[in-house]
Amino acid sequence: MSILFSPLSIRSVTFRNRLWVSPMCMYSAIDGVVQEWHHTHLAQFASGGAGLIVAEATAVVPEGRISPRDAGLWNDEQRDAWVPVVEAIHSRGAVAGIQLAHAGRKASTWWPWADARGSVPAADGGWTTTAPSDIAFDGFAEPAALDQDGIDAVVEGFASATRRALDAGFDVLEVHGAHGYLLHQFLSPLSNLRDDEYGGSLENRARLLLRVVGAIREVAGDGVPVFVRISATDHAEGGFTPDEAAIVSGWATEHGADLIDVSSGGLVAHQQISVFPGYQVPLAENVRQGGRIPVSAVGLITAAEQAEQVLADGAADAIFAGREWLRDPHFALRAAHDLGAEITWPPQYERARWR
Repeated sequence: MSILFSPLSIRSVTFRNRLWVSPMCMYSAIDGVVQEWHHTHLAQFASGGAGLIVAEATAVVPEGRISPRDAGLWNDEQRDAWVPVVEAIHSRGAVAGIQLAHAGRKASTWWPWADARGSVPAADGGWTTTAPSDIAFDGFAEPAALDQDGIDAVVEGFASATRRALDAGFDVLEVHGAHGYLLHQFLSPLSNLRDDEYGGSLENRARLLLRVVGAIREVAGDGVPVFVRISATDHAEGGFTPDEAAIVSGWATEHGADLIDVSSGGLVAHQQISVFPGYQVPLAENVRQGGRIPVSAVGLITAAEQAEQVLADGAADAIFAGREWLRDPHFALRAAHDLGAEITWPPQYERARWR
């Protein structure tokens, strides 16, 4: 029996398999409202057999967008635009998740295919960014350090976005605490130089993340799975470490998290990453053992046998993939075929199942 294609239950949700779609920004929203592109983009993965599809980093407040073209959930028009997308995912048998995010000092940037780079000027629709400290990401504008009222507003933004996500029909909520965005900025001593209750010790640096997780759990109730994506290392001297990641992950479970989505990097431009197939899997295994919590692995996992082995080795409980799904929206159907796993195919695709 394939572990990859065995079901997994978390709280009230059962995933039909453990091969999942990572949140991937499309930079195609208008005023935070998702478009037809998002509907087609996400629904195709459900047709392709994914167990869980997590929609892209979705800003909980306007200033939390990575770019002016990012999706949002700070108003009801944005909520309503997500409804048909979620319904399309459900109608094809997959679970729908959404990643709630605040980009902090890495907000207000140009989208990848824009002609410019760095921070978007106010004249072109940009805004002043916020962060734990007034330290800019390399090449970006200097952020404003959040005061207590600003921190409280961030927590409320996540709570309000959670209400809208649930009203839109999402089954799973993921907190974006990775890749150098706001919650990660608080976690790392490279970006957090505060001397109040949100800076200094690991407990203090984790305080905002844990407040956010707790607020989301309170709104979501007991049945909805809550995931947390973390960067388990900054890949830079003096930064957030794998051992700290395991500790914070354990704390997150005490505040209501159910699974840690383990990634890495993104905080500083001088990071040094050795990239190879499955390069982040050891980080997931470290968090799983140290935090005693279910985890997912991600990072150049591109083949069925590779994904199966990660689970068989006990390094993770599920697999997130990104670019492989972009290359092949039917990645799960192909992976099941490669492993000889018996899964349900869409009847429209049955003719391709065996030859």
